[in-house]
Amino acid sequence: MVKNLKSIIIIAMIALITICGATSCKSSKGLSKKEYKARVEQATKDLNAILNNETEWTLEEQQARVNEIKETDFSKKNPEIVEMIERAEAKIANEMAERDRLAQEQQLREQEEQRLRELEEQAKPKTGLANYFTMIANAKDTETANRAIKEALELFESPDAVVLIRLNNYGDYDRPTTAANYLNYLKDQKRVNVSVDNVKYNEENKITELELIKK
Repeated sequence: MVKNLKSIIIIAMIALITICGATSCKSSKGLSKKEYKARVEQATKDLNAILNNETEWTLEEQQARVNEIKETDFSKKNPEIVEMIERAEAKIANEMAERDRLAQEQQLREQEEQRLRELEEQAKPKTGLANYFTMIANAKDTETANRAIKEALELFESPDAVVLIRLNNYGDYDRPTTAANYLNYLKDQKRVNVSVDNVKYNEENKITELELIKK
C-alpha cells in the first residue's frame, strides 16, 4: 500500500511538472503550422512597422506588442525575428530615453519662463504701488483719489491684506493696518512719507502682505 501511495505521488508530481511547463514556457509547441505561420507573418509585419516608424502606436504600446511577440519562441525556426525583436527593443529604449530628455528640457524651460514671468510680475506691483501712493496723495479731488485707491487695491489679494510700517532700522513698527485703510490714510494725509521695503505675494501674484519703511 505504501509503495502504491509513493507511485501515485510520483505520477502526480510528474503530471504537475508537465502541466506547468506546458503553460509557462515560451514555445511554439502546440501551434499548428497554420497558426505558427500566421504568427510569423504578423510578428514580421509589426516589427517592421516599429523599426520603420510606420505605426501610430505609442512607445509603450510598441513595447507591449514586442513583449507579446516574445511569448512565442522563434529562435529555432525564425532567428531573424529574434534579431528584429532585439533591434526593436533597442530602438524603443532609445526613443523613450530621448522623449524623457526632451520632456525634462521642456519642463526646465517652462519653469525658467515661469520664474521670469513671476519676477516681472513681482516688479510691476512694487513700482505700481509707489505710483499709486503718489497718485492718491496728490489727487485733485476725492473722486480721483477713490478711483486710484480702487485700482491700487486690485494689486492686493484683498482690501484686508496686511500693511506693516517700519519706523526705523531698529525693528520698531507702527500698529499694523490694512491695504484699504492705508490707501485711504494717504488720501487724507495728502503726502507720502514711506517707501516700499518688502512685498509678499500669493500664487496669483497678488500682494498678501506689504511692508513699508518711513523715510
